[in-house]
Amino acid sequence: MRAMISAMLVLGAIAAAAPARAQTYDPSYPVCLHVYGIVTYWECQYTSMAQCNATASGRAAQCSPNPYLAYASAPPVRASKRLRPVY
Repeated sequence: MRAMISAMLVLGAIAAAAPARAQTYDPSYPVCLHVYGIVTYWECQYTSMAQCNATASGRAAQCSPNPYLAYASAPPVRASKRLRPVY
């Protein structure tokens, strides 16, 4: 009886130590659809907000930018200079 309980504990510890996926979102698409309901899930397979909004129409869903999208570089920041009029 003790051997069976020990074996069950060892098997439980091995099953709990199994590796899990760290990232569930596809980093190659810029827009994700977050679907709400009994089962809530993310679909990151859209190339534009318009495409995602068309899919989300009529559903309990919301489109958002993909948080895992890796940009090679940050977009340039334009400095606004206020020009004085020349007379």
